[in-house]
Amino acid sequence: MAQRHMLDRTIHATILMLAFFSAVSISTAPPAYAHKVNIFAYVENGTIFMESYFPDGKPVESGKIEILDARNQKITEGTTDKEGKFSIPVPKHEDLTIVIDASLGHRNTYLLKKDEMGE
Repeated sequence: MAQRHMLDRTIHATILMLAFFSAVSISTAPPAYAHKVNIFAYVENGTIFMESYFPDGKPVESGKIEILDARNQKITEGTTDKEGKFSIPVPKHEDLTIVIDASLGHRNTYLLKKDEMGE
């Protein structure tokens, strides 16, 4: 009987510790958007204009931009300016994936559809 009581106390203590550590880890976890970076692109007069920024509105300065073709092959690259902007003449008239890498895990993509490019 004493062993049964000891086992019950051990199980109870273990459950309490797990609950405590779960609560602590949830309350100290960083926000889910901590590594989020936003990117937006549009075409005007044969030029792709891109803007990138963090959730707090701060522009992505010196972010690495890669443009991938419809087969996911890199066709060009560049770097954002101090305002988080980058522009380039349309390299191919097909669906393009624009990738922003703002370092430290801040990465996102934008799909620029062929029909958004005009003639």
